[in-house]
Amino acid sequence: MADSSKINYQDTVDQRDRNVPINLRQTGDPGIEMLISNRVRKSAYWHLSCEAGCWRATVYNRMYHPRGYVRPEDGGAMVEYRALVNDVTLWNVAVERPIRVKGPDAEAFCNFVCTRDITRVPPMKGRYVILCNEQGKVLNDPVMLRLAEDEFWFTISDSDLMLWFQGVNVGGRFDVTIDEIDVCPLQIQGPKSEALLVDLVGEEIREVPYYGLMQAKVGGVDCLISQTGFTGEKGYEVYAYDSTVHAEQVWNTILEAGEKHNLMVIAPAHHRRIAAGILSFGQDMDMESNPFQCYLGHMVPKSKEADYIGKKVLEETRELINAGKPPFTHTLVGLKVGGKPIEDYAPDFWLISDHASDDPIGWITSPWYSPELETNIAMAYVPVEKSALGTQLRAWLPEEYQNYPGYPEHAEVVQMPFRPSVNMSSRERAHSEGRDYAY
Repeated sequence: MADSSKINYQDTVDQRDRNVPINLRQTGDPGIEMLISNRVRKSAYWHLSCEAGCWRATVYNRMYHPRGYVRPEDGGAMVEYRALVNDVTLWNVAVERPIRVKGPDAEAFCNFVCTRDITRVPPMKGRYVILCNEQGKVLNDPVMLRLAEDEFWFTISDSDLMLWFQGVNVGGRFDVTIDEIDVCPLQIQGPKSEALLVDLVGEEIREVPYYGLMQAKVGGVDCLISQTGFTGEKGYEVYAYDSTVHAEQVWNTILEAGEKHNLMVIAPAHHRRIAAGILSFGQDMDMESNPFQCYLGHMVPKSKEADYIGKKVLEETRELINAGKPPFTHTLVGLKVGGKPIEDYAPDFWLISDHASDDPIGWITSPWYSPELETNIAMAYVPVEKSALGTQLRAWLPEEYQNYPGYPEHAEVVQMPFRPSVNMSSRERAHSEGRDYAY
């Protein structure tokens, strides 16, 4: 049997379609303390997260990002998971750093940088979008909110989208202003989120559709509220205007209203978003990922006539895939994985081998245990020829998750999402499963 500590994974896993191979060396968690300094920004809600018990964090968009409130000895992340799926939770996601595009050419600019047809999005509605470079690789996958005919907000994943936007518009080709704005988002997620929002802003919130927007006051502070989230559960995002000034008022108002709904402050629930098939930028994809290889082909429309960045390459990619000649070696799939329950973040990209060999051929990006399915589930990159549903593989999990020390666990390619999202329509479900690229 292969000794995973002595394999040079860079050489053994085929990544010839990447300029910079993903580092697949297994280092585990060495217990290094993260330095808190003034070189990394602290959001308007950072101190409130600390007061709420945040005990660990990462860096996201050059800001500190809470990643844990319940300590392992008290049940850890799975306690937070139960609060999300049974009650209602509050998240500090200020790291999404909303970028505003505003001006007479705002629609034209956004339609040029997004693969989806932005002209079809009316004011006070939003969309999940992707933005690609000229090579057809994903630069970001934000939620886009259209507040008015001439104003769009992008709540971004982990990359410098504002700098790219400004670079695209060097020379002022489009008559727009592009800037980051002080509207740090909070997420309120879980089955009781609507009831909590009714208490905060009134019955009108019940009429806000999925990806719909509403202007309201929370604790007397002007806010924009969207029915969006990172979970697959019912949920909302609250954007407080001038968040740096009003952070305490908004946060404490939500906490007080949430008491009767059993509100808990938690970290972003990666366990639930994995089950819903929601990708995490930098983990399940990055700036060398083609949308067709990372579960996002439904975001590349056949019907959009207007030009957009990356269109030519993406259309060529679709033709190659239809001809059975994909221009990439690996593709993202869902896996059911054996072993003991994985109930915390994976510090490495764990390796995958063929069912009949120890040689690594792919890697797991996002694993977690699903209590509902009673098994570990994961997103993973496997060779295209090993991506069919039902394909049998083996997963090299760390020792603490192995049923038999030194042996890999059984894995099987399955359909994503593992569990449907609460708000997902039949059409959206078809898109999420990659069955319709005409959107």
